Amino acid sequence: MTSPRVNLLDFDADQMAAYVAGLSEKPFRAKQLMQWIHQRGVSDINDMSDLAKSFRATLLDKAEVLSLPVIKDEHAADGTRKWLLDVGAGNAVESVFIPEDDRGTLCISSQAGCAVNCRFCSTGHQGFSRNLTAGEIIGQLWFAEHLLRNDPNAIRRIEAYPTPGWEHTGRVISNVVLMGMGEPLLNYDNVVTALRLMLDDRAYGLSRRRVTVSTSGVVPMIDRLAQDCPVALAVSLHAPNDKLRDQLVPLNLKYPLRELLAACERYLPFAPRDFLTFEYCMLDGVNDSDVQAKELVRLLANIKCKINLIPFNPFPESGLKRSSAQRIHAFASILLDAGMVATVRKTRGDDIAAACGQLAGDVVDRTRVRERAVHDNQIKMDQDDQAKDLELDDDEEEQEYQPERPVQWLKRLDD
Repeated sequence: MTSPRVNLLDFDADQMAAYVAGLSEKPFRAKQLMQWIHQRGVSDINDMSDLAKSFRATLLDKAEVLSLPVIKDEHAADGTRKWLLDVGAGNAVESVFIPEDDRGTLCISSQAGCAVNCRFCSTGHQGFSRNLTAGEIIGQLWFAEHLLRNDPNAIRRIEAYPTPGWEHTGRVISNVVLMGMGEPLLNYDNVVTALRLMLDDRAYGLSRRRVTVSTSGVVPMIDRLAQDCPVALAVSLHAPNDKLRDQLVPLNLKYPLRELLAACERYLPFAPRDFLTFEYCMLDGVNDSDVQAKELVRLLANIKCKINLIPFNPFPESGLKRSSAQRIHAFASILLDAGMVATVRKTRGDDIAAACGQLAGDVVDRTRVRERAVHDNQIKMDQDDQAKDLELDDDEEEQEYQPERPVQWLKRLDD
């Protein structure tokens, strides 16, 4: 019986070296393979011209470079691009490219579905299917990077507004966020392998500051990530107390806020920046009151952090509504008055259901965009109001709400 071929996308540099050694090849062959696959985007082993013919023949028999098949490729009016990718057995995942003037950000998935089941996230309504392999995770970057390098629109934008790494490497994607489908830290080993490839100069050479893992709060894995592969960390908080967070983020029942925030403090010394990001989805009448804003300030007063307010992107099954622009403005003002750093995430790709919390639309219900039409007028009004009311500026992964007054990190809010 013939053994299945190994997917070379599954290997980080050390694993590739071990694999090559197991084939009785010299160590430099591993570096050659890394360059052909990750830097040049070559998947056909026959095209790897500086490999010995005998080595190519061995690889053709035993290995392959295989990324996920594309089911759908969608383009939004704002330049956002979303891919629906087939992971087999009737399952699919999504990844999203978000172009900006000074960066290209790729949002990738780590699981098919998600077991955390946050109330405001459409992926949770899909249920959990399986973990993605390391090759399926890094394959999203491999596919998008090399596809976009041959996209005239992407190249024109990059030439006009060069992203970090473009001049020296021709790299289109400068930032990666694991904020797609799934909880990354519940697929820890495969995610870390993919992270190491993203950071490796023999592969993509991204800065640790420009790779972000978003987690709903898997405390033991936050501690492991600090030791194994510390990158920028974003924590899906969404509530200022355990009672509400238990309802919105069920994982809080296992790892309550006291344990989660303690893990965050332990992570800070290892973080590539000197702060963490806390994500807070703004839900009308649920977590957006002045009282809750003040409670949030007290909760995070001793952690050097940025609070990223995310306007909720509605989907029919949630039963939730987006906070108004005025409410988001008032909430942000309380945080800023307390000396916190607050940001408001700019909604991107809403017309192709590629915005935060919307992924899994094509996976679960391909009619959802039409069903959401009843929300569209209010959403557009809110977006227009936000553009007028909130001054948005770029930070590494989000659009920052800039205070007019100086920001102090740890000023407490007086009741």
